[in-house]
Amino acid sequence: MVEWDGRFGTVGDLIPEGASRLRGHIPIRAVGFSLTQATDRILGCLKGIATGDAPLASKPRHYRMRTCAAGIPTAPTVSKELLARSSLDMWNAKREWRIGETTDDTERTVAVARAVITDRTISHVGVGREMLRCRKCVQPGVKSLWEFHQAADPTRIAKTHDGCGAAIRVAPVGIFCTSHRLDELLVGAREAAVSTHGGSPAIAAAAATAAAVSAAIDEASPRQILEVAEYAAAESERRWPGPVTPAFTNAIRAVHDYLERLPALRPAEIAASCFPNRPMTIVPLALGLATVMQSAEEAILLAANIGGDSDSVASIAGGILGAMYPMTVNHDWYTVVEAINHHDLVAIANELARLRH
Repeated sequence: MVEWDGRFGTVGDLIPEGASRLRGHIPIRAVGFSLTQATDRILGCLKGIATGDAPLASKPRHYRMRTCAAGIPTAPTVSKELLARSSLDMWNAKREWRIGETTDDTERTVAVARAVITDRTISHVGVGREMLRCRKCVQPGVKSLWEFHQAADPTRIAKTHDGCGAAIRVAPVGIFCTSHRLDELLVGAREAAVSTHGGSPAIAAAAATAAAVSAAIDEASPRQILEVAEYAAAESERRWPGPVTPAFTNAIRAVHDYLERLPALRPAEIAASCFPNRPMTIVPLALGLATVMQSAEEAILLAANIGGDSDSVASIAGGILGAMYPMTVNHDWYTVVEAINHHDLVAIANELARLRH
């Protein structure tokens, strides 16, 4: 198993060193970086998020990954024709998911984007207002969403919940803010999170993801993206600490280094070491895949074969890699997703590109 607690020292130790190390290396938009180029990367990000979130097939059938008692996939055989929904969603008796249908994760990503486009800023009130329009997965079993919708108050700030839901929907914050605006990214990530997720790890995960998306759009290298994500997580945990020792930053580095050491990225081997069934593995695994791979399509397929919360890993990794390498998002998959969901991500990307600063 991958271990990270204490491996790289404390977060307090990391921040000064990280700040010094990153000061001259924060990705800034390159000279001549046009609006068209930015829009292409933003659209690639949004397409990667949506295709990672949706189960897709060239044939009308669902795929359920068989698991052994320990929850480790025993038959990771997804072909290039098929993507898997996470087991949580696929076996949700309350909903019949269609091939190509996105979950609440993409629905709420679009809600955050709507809030940014409408308000020209990022505030939890605006995010809360738009998220109250979302309807998927609002049930008692998903406590963070259930409590928010039961309160029906867009100004509400959650005090608990450490899940990864905020990290999955936070990409519009990274799209809105360029990567040298780290303070704005951190505050924006928290504002996008706290309607449903108030725990320190959840906010750190959102900050890391938003920073990674922003750096990817700014044409940063994979190493720079990783460093900015680490720094954002560490600074977030310092600003908004929780009751336990901060560990999210160390998790990002440990999972990335583990993946980088592997001679080949095999789903069964990854699942045995960092199975994505809790926040401390889901988001770090997604960030790790995004910074060691070079294809959104391949990362989404790999995540589907690893199992666990596969759509969350695929959505985050697909979004970052879609921003880095827009042409690697599978066009046929996205065509199906758009036909089923009508998200109109092209229009959203165009609006967000004009607001990026």
